[in-house]
Amino acid sequence: MEGLQGFTDADLRATLVRTLRLLAVLTVIGMAVVGWQMGWQSAVLLLVGALISGSGLWEWMRLMGAVIARMDAGANARPMGMVLTGFFLRLGLAIGVLYVSLKFLNGSVISIAVGLGLGIASLTFEAIRLARTWTI
Repeated sequence: MEGLQGFTDADLRATLVRTLRLLAVLTVIGMAVVGWQMGWQSAVLLLVGALISGSGLWEWMRLMGAVIARMDAGANARPMGMVLTGFFLRLGLAIGVLYVSLKFLNGSVISIAVGLGLGIASLTFEAIRLARTWTI
C-alpha cells in the first residue's frame, strides 16, 4: 500500500473495532487472572476500568467521525452539538463510575488502573500493527 493517502474512514473504523475486540479479550483474560489472585472485587474494578477505556475509545471514534464528516461537508455540515454533548456526558459518567467503584468495592486500586491501561495497550498494539502494514 502506498502511504497513508489510501487510509480511509472505513480503515480507521475497522482499526478501532479491532482495538475494542482486543480490549474485550484482554479484559476477560485479565479478570480471570486478577479474580483468581486478588478476589472478585479487584476483577470487577479491572472490568470497570476496561469499560471506561473502551467507552472512551468508542466516543473518540464517534467524535473523529463527526469531525471528518464536518471537514468533508464544509459549509453544509451538521452541528456537532449532540456528539459533543454525548462525549462530555460520558466523561462525567466515567468519573462517577470511578468514584462509586472505588468507594464501594474494596478491591485493589491497581486493578482499575490496569483496566484503564488495557485500552492504551490495545490501541498501541493496533497502531504498531498498522505501522508495519502501511509504508509512509
